[in-house]
Amino acid sequence: MKKSIFFLFSITCYLFVLPVIGLNQTVLTRAETSNFTETTRHEEVVQILKQLQQQSPDIKVTSIGQSTEGRDILLAILGHPVPASPTQLMVMSKPAIYIQANIHAGEVEGKEAMLMLIRDILLGNLHHLLDNQVLLIIPNFNPDGNEKISKHNRRNQSGPEQGVGVRHNGQFLDLNRDYIKLESPENLAAVQFILNRWDPMLLIDLHTTNGSYHQEPLTYATAHNPNGDSILPNYMRNKLFPEVVKELKSKHNIMSIPYGFFIDRTDPSKGWATFNHQPHYSTNYWGLRNRFAILNENYAYADYKTRIKACYHFIELILEYTNENGSEMFKTIQQVDSKTIERGLSPDTTSKFGIEIEAFPFEEHLLIHSYEFETYQDDRERTRIKKTDQLKDYTVPFIANFKITKSVTLPKGYLFSSNLKEIAQKLKQHGILVEQLTEACSLQVQMFHINNIESDQRIYQGHKQTTIKGSYQKVEIEFSENTYFVGMEQPLANLVAYLLEPESDGGLVKWNFFDRYFYASQWGNRFNQFPIYKLMQPVSIAKKSIL
Repeated sequence: MKKSIFFLFSITCYLFVLPVIGLNQTVLTRAETSNFTETTRHEEVVQILKQLQQQSPDIKVTSIGQSTEGRDILLAILGHPVPASPTQLMVMSKPAIYIQANIHAGEVEGKEAMLMLIRDILLGNLHHLLDNQVLLIIPNFNPDGNEKISKHNRRNQSGPEQGVGVRHNGQFLDLNRDYIKLESPENLAAVQFILNRWDPMLLIDLHTTNGSYHQEPLTYATAHNPNGDSILPNYMRNKLFPEVVKELKSKHNIMSIPYGFFIDRTDPSKGWATFNHQPHYSTNYWGLRNRFAILNENYAYADYKTRIKACYHFIELILEYTNENGSEMFKTIQQVDSKTIERGLSPDTTSKFGIEIEAFPFEEHLLIHSYEFETYQDDRERTRIKKTDQLKDYTVPFIANFKITKSVTLPKGYLFSSNLKEIAQKLKQHGILVEQLTEACSLQVQMFHINNIESDQRIYQGHKQTTIKGSYQKVEIEFSENTYFVGMEQPLANLVAYLLEPESDGGLVKWNFFDRYFYASQWGNRFNQFPIYKLMQPVSIAKKSIL
């Protein structure tokens, strides 16, 4: 595990000191008590977790922070025993698995399923899932969105009848577009207090899709970004997913397929495509951190109870797999971390970072159990489709094989002025090791000349995203004491490159963190040099870590 695991666990816990009562008491979600017509509210999540603490010693509940509107973001820690801190994981030789639900609070099936699963692990017949792992579960990641329940939200999905919350958080941000900029209190807290401290081996992020029509009530995916190590998504596709999918069908008669949509709804045979490679998505971000990632997308057109059941058993079977194969998976991420560190230390300069990425079909086609469709013209004379009741299978290209089509050379480190404190702080928030020079030195580096700057006209997640183009030049520069240095001999090196490369398609340039540094004068149009310099060969530099 990363050295961040040695940080003391300092999060303030909800210590509900209550007498232990009989294990025969029933703890039910609002979905269950309402015959699956409603969804659980935030205060009810709090009360359910309190009740479970009354009945089991194997759960601790802590707040990792507060939402914009002041609601606690509650983390349930399940273990046998519950570790007192992240450090204790190493003593226990158990990996941590992190599950977050309700990141989009109109997609509530994960929240309900996880509250039920926590209960059944602690009080039911699934307690063995704590034999070889520790579970970190946030059932209600977006509590502000959860409380804005209305029957008018997500009206095209099948239940719950009494409505659901909204997609955005209290800042009107989509939390699953925030994993690079970290502007939301929810994601910032999760990265700082869960990812950086507990360093979970696997993320499972729970959603609900209302995309193309198909018969399968559950879909899934893993990390797509090819700048991450391919060993991790290949393990998911070749080992974990096949076994879990088989068990899901044989034990629970639940069909599932990789997450995606028909690229042409009027002609499904053209192919099935998944979501893109951008690291602002949780699963892609997690892959860049050298960790396993799973996206769960429940199917909005299946009924509410079926969606909860499918999600519950999918996560149950994943945890069965990790409980049995966690040692193998943990060794895999250790090997990937070691390989990443060795790449940063090596004098070899052939490693590349992709700045342009495309999705291609896998060799093997995908079977989708779907329907026959009819086309029609709407009142604006647009061609639309509607599903018929006639079942139909489609064997189609699966467009989810992401490849780098244009790249630049990875450096051994990045240097930038001590004036760019906000950049250093953003890197630290991600858990990246940032150092400062303790004495001035002259270094040969690559400097990026900006030739063109383009800004989007449309606001996206509060930003008009920026793209810059240019070229590199070798220069000798005298760097002063306290210059920031970010070395690539660390496990998060792939994330470092995504954040700092000037032509990265989803880094800090894209999210406007460098806009103020681009022009030599506020009255002119002459470009400055990009303020991040690339060190292409490993050298010995006197430096210190910053807190």
